Amino acid sequence: MSITLRQLEVFVAVSEEGSLTRAGDVLGLPQSSISKQLKELEDLLGLKLFDRHTRMLRLTEGGMEILPLAKKTLADLDAMLDGSAQLKTLERGRVSIAASSMQAALVLPRMVKAFSEMHPGIRIELLDVTQDDVIQMVSGGAVDFGVGSAFGDHGDLSMKTLWSEPFFAVVQQDHALARKKSVTWKELQKFPLIGSRKGNPVRTALEFSLASEGISLKYVHEVALPLTTIGMVAGGLGVGILTGSTRRLSESLGLLFKPILQPKLEREVVLVLHSARSLSPAAKKFSDALVSWTSLKKSRFNEEDNVHRFCNVCYQFGCSLTHQH
Repeated sequence: MSITLRQLEVFVAVSEEGSLTRAGDVLGLPQSSISKQLKELEDLLGLKLFDRHTRMLRLTEGGMEILPLAKKTLADLDAMLDGSAQLKTLERGRVSIAASSMQAALVLPRMVKAFSEMHPGIRIELLDVTQDDVIQMVSGGAVDFGVGSAFGDHGDLSMKTLWSEPFFAVVQQDHALARKKSVTWKELQKFPLIGSRKGNPVRTALEFSLASEGISLKYVHEVALPLTTIGMVAGGLGVGILTGSTRRLSESLGLLFKPILQPKLEREVVLVLHSARSLSPAAKKFSDALVSWTSLKKSRFNEEDNVHRFCNVCYQFGCSLTHQH
């Protein structure tokens, strides 16, 4: 037989009240049950915990040594139960997200802000990393989930499509393609191109799709981050191959976005989850809201419109704060 929490509660109550009857009143138990629980505890410990003095009970020396340990055990349990209740009701918690650099910089911040305002006790950690790092960090358990692109089978990971982004050619205003409304992939073969490094999930998916059309692109510069591509285009080093999430930043530098057609291809942004691990209540709340928000989209990705939709979805998830953007 093991020591029970009820036995510890009885011991502490009797020590504080000095009486079996009053301890029974505090705990809502009959005196016979109090006596039984106390006797069982003494037998398990091999110690006499109380001396009877007239109608009062006084702690023995052994009882005085055990009392603070019993109180701490009960206090730790209360703290654990209170903490678990706070986690369940989203009064506190932590969410860690690994996101590809452009998603972390241009798409997710205002969603994080909206969620944080609704649940101020939850700390959200947003890590901006490369596409490959998103996969590795989720797989290794460094983060709750990731937002990025994926290509191929990753075994222990599951992917949920969030939204799709079309590809664009990014050029300077005086470039030969600047006056065209759109360009084709075959046209781009004539120009020096700037894009992701070989092995990047976005580039891998793009090359796979273009190969079925008999198109192969040659890059003069291969970079790890879209921001570097934007900078190189602005510096006149070539034509950038980027997706829609980078549009606002590119245009703020005076660059032009040209839709690429024939064929029109899109990159899928996915929620990356570990199949064998469950999410904390806070992480599940955020990921569920993110999935629901993106499921409302019926057309091309539009950041401004969808931040509003994210807030509306969060409201439907039980949040009462009104947001203005």
